[in-house]
Amino acid sequence: MCDKCKKPYYITTAIAYTSGKPHIGNTYEIVLADSIARYKRAQGYDVFFQTGTDEHGQKIELKAQEAGVTPKEFVDGVAAQIKSIWDLMNTSYDKFIRTTDKDHELQIQKVFRKMYDQGDIYKGYYEGLYCTPCESFWTESQLVDGKCPDCGREVKPAREEAYFFKMSKYADRLIQYINDHPEFIQPVSRKNEMMNNFLLPGLQDLCVSRTSFTWGIPVTFDPKHVTYVWLDALTNYITGLGYDCDGDSSERFKKYWPADLHLIGKDIIRFHTIYWPIFLMSLGLPLPKQVFGHPWLMMSGGKMSKSKGNIIYADDLVRFFGVDAVRYYVLHETPFDNDGNVAWDLIVERYNSDLANILGNLVSRTISMSNKYFGGVVKKTGAAEETDADLKATVLEAVKKVDAKMEELRVADAITEIFGIFRRSNKYIDETTPWALAKDEAKRDRLAEVLYNLTEAITIGASLLEPFMPETSQKILAQLNTQKRELAQMDGFGLYPDGNQVTEKPEILFARLDVNEIMEKVNAMNAEREAAQEAGSSAAGIASGEADTAAVDAKPEITYDDFAKLQFAVGEIIACEEVKKSRKLLCSQVKIGGEVRQILSGLRPHYTPEQMVGKKVMVLMNLAPRKMAGLESQGMLLCAEDEEGNLALMTPEKDMPAGAEIC
Repeated sequence: MCDKCKKPYYITTAIAYTSGKPHIGNTYEIVLADSIARYKRAQGYDVFFQTGTDEHGQKIELKAQEAGVTPKEFVDGVAAQIKSIWDLMNTSYDKFIRTTDKDHELQIQKVFRKMYDQGDIYKGYYEGLYCTPCESFWTESQLVDGKCPDCGREVKPAREEAYFFKMSKYADRLIQYINDHPEFIQPVSRKNEMMNNFLLPGLQDLCVSRTSFTWGIPVTFDPKHVTYVWLDALTNYITGLGYDCDGDSSERFKKYWPADLHLIGKDIIRFHTIYWPIFLMSLGLPLPKQVFGHPWLMMSGGKMSKSKGNIIYADDLVRFFGVDAVRYYVLHETPFDNDGNVAWDLIVERYNSDLANILGNLVSRTISMSNKYFGGVVKKTGAAEETDADLKATVLEAVKKVDAKMEELRVADAITEIFGIFRRSNKYIDETTPWALAKDEAKRDRLAEVLYNLTEAITIGASLLEPFMPETSQKILAQLNTQKRELAQMDGFGLYPDGNQVTEKPEILFARLDVNEIMEKVNAMNAEREAAQEAGSSAAGIASGEADTAAVDAKPEITYDDFAKLQFAVGEIIACEEVKKSRKLLCSQVKIGGEVRQILSGLRPHYTPEQMVGKKVMVLMNLAPRKMAGLESQGMLLCAEDEEGNLALMTPEKDMPAGAEIC
């Protein structure tokens, strides 16, 4: 028994917000957490792995109204969809918590009351800039280009009665904790960001209740208030274990808390390394041992967004490549502290090079040669040569490296080490040339030893692969007619049973794909989906008598003087080209009266440069110049945007001269 055996290990993901179907970037986190949980189980830990859904808030209330259902009906549907995708990806979570679970809601009410009674929460008024999608208040200085620093969307002035948490009361204690526990926030770059940008400048008190919407957990002693999202959502990490604010917590809570690892996206690291630890200090509970803010999985260099139209869903990928290939790609292509990138053609390329060529071909060749030369029987003969030692050393060293990488949560690097075993095994085949050995009866024992070494190397590699590609690992080991090798047994080479017989006919694990065929099918799928959406939108519009309308979010009233500050004019695009450093931007030369201005716009997904030239457009003239992708933009082209993110340039109804004032 190793010293880690049966030691508890508690790992969590961030709970997914139930505003819509998660894309592959969202799904990456649950797969990453699953690979860590599976590896910890392989090490002998008693793992508890929790995930779930965050289901309250103003955004949910608004989406439910738009859908014509109650908020609970809305989140029930989305939560089921999220859970089905987590299951599709073969994730081995132990609990799926929902923040609408009654036991969770009860504890949140108790927590709020306790914090209030001990003076950590007080009532006041909040006046600030509010981002509805993020459900966050911001000060003017925190905005980026006048927009929410987290999601980049518009913020709106808001003032309402609210309860606040005294963050400054615990700030010094948290700073000291972070300094004393350098492993608490990972990677280190995230730690520096939290300290320098938030903690050291001084914390503002945090709004922890809202009155402007009702879809939330009511404050028992002031029911017009509902608990604000972060106090509600973050506390799932303890309520899911059976925490009781009155002191009657479950044995599971006593066993697994504090958490060993909170695995979250880098965009919500502030909430987990500042708000959450302070809440725990208020409750008198120990802090989690580590918070890891993982990077994003990007598409075309940008964060996935439905409004941008750059989304890929996990179930679509699985349809084309299978579960394990998708798991492999997202884990391998997202480094420890750098964003990864996903695209259909990139997946095909990696699928063919790594899965089909390196892994699938190795397994197939080895089994086929065992059957061809020895009737499938794998025997150890001891007819060793110098090259064998290097193969064995590479395999055993890889085992140690995988363990070291996983301790540092460097999952992509661990997978690279495992595939180093398969690469070395392929090279070993080239070095030993079994087909040549088979022609000489005197070298029959040597041939058997070569095939034994290959089978043993694949067994160890496939066993190490299980946390990352569980189905593939099982398939390989089944074809080799052996069981998964335990980590504790991987300190030596040669445990594959002498005289064992492999399967008679190897299964093709990953057949090579043609990228053109895949892209044709993807384009057809997308076209069919768009047609169905258009048909559905048209039918819905006709049925409601609103065939061509879109929901409009109201913004604060402005005065005529506010409007008068904006200068609009008709411009004519006389030249346009793609910006080489960007996949989104077009650079237009726009004639406005007697001058020509250079204006950059994110219209590349919607217009070609040729389509832009000659158009009369609406231009915001007095917008401050701004550098984008190394070029200066001297104004803004105005567009209309529908709910699906489609853009259309605003053009005058009648032909108007370039420079005509818009008033």
